[in-house]
Amino acid sequence: MSIREMASGLKFPEGPIAMDDGSIVICEIAAGRLTRVKPDGKTQTVAKPGGGPNGLAVGPDGALYVCNNGGSFSYVKRQGLTIPGHAPEDHAGGRIERVDISTGKVELLYHSCDGQRLIGPNDIVFDAHGGFWFTDYGRGTKAGRTHGALCYAKADGSKITQVLRELITPNGVGLSPDGNTVYYAETFTGRLWSLPIAKPGKGGKVEGFTPGNFVGAYPGLAYFDSLGVQADGAVCVATILAGGITTFWPGTKRVKHTPLPDPLVTNICWGGKTMKTAYITMSGTGKLIAMDWPKAGLRLNYNA
Repeated sequence: MSIREMASGLKFPEGPIAMDDGSIVICEIAAGRLTRVKPDGKTQTVAKPGGGPNGLAVGPDGALYVCNNGGSFSYVKRQGLTIPGHAPEDHAGGRIERVDISTGKVELLYHSCDGQRLIGPNDIVFDAHGGFWFTDYGRGTKAGRTHGALCYAKADGSKITQVLRELITPNGVGLSPDGNTVYYAETFTGRLWSLPIAKPGKGGKVEGFTPGNFVGAYPGLAYFDSLGVQADGAVCVATILAGGITTFWPGTKRVKHTPLPDPLVTNICWGGKTMKTAYITMSGTGKLIAMDWPKAGLRLNYNA
């Protein structure tokens, strides 16, 4: 599969959204901004929320909803790559924001959940009911690491709840095509999990002692980042260290890894008429790429 570079020089790109006009809107986490990459490669600033905009989704009102980690990573350069590290000492927490695409106006939607400050909101996906699932990655410092969580919230700012807690670096999140299962990937365990959905924002029964049902793990040393879901239900997880996209077919032992030339591949989305163009953020080298994908991506519940 040939790679087409759409943009370079990006400041740790993440959270790509394929827009209906053919452009891609991304987060530049290390720059604290949202950026539109046009089909010709030109870039345009959409908004400057500051902090660390990490995950993006279009909501039912056509606005952008942002998981902002509040600047929970410091960055170093190593072997020509941008590497995220510990949270700065002054990191106070993250937030969920709503952004008007046309004006760039940023509105604070949530900064706490169940009476506790959000730590590092990471990735987000909307269901067909107009609510959204998101991961709170937690935070790493020199002294240790805080747990993360899987949360659910309403887009109007009226309700937010923690569905799963004490997770180890929960990162990517996505929904099955029928909307009855939510998937989440843990970074440092390199594991993909699923949770049945009993009703909007409420998890179903899980057998055993784990928070969710184990789907699979990378067959070797790797970390997991954000994820996307194909129309056939396969889950594509951006993979760090091993550098690429690892695809799982839930309910089977089938796993396929698609290698890419960056050890910090962080996210994937799909666009185009057939949804077979994959847009992938290669954050270590600061690039957004496009490539033909063998299977169609799942069209999200809301688009703009």
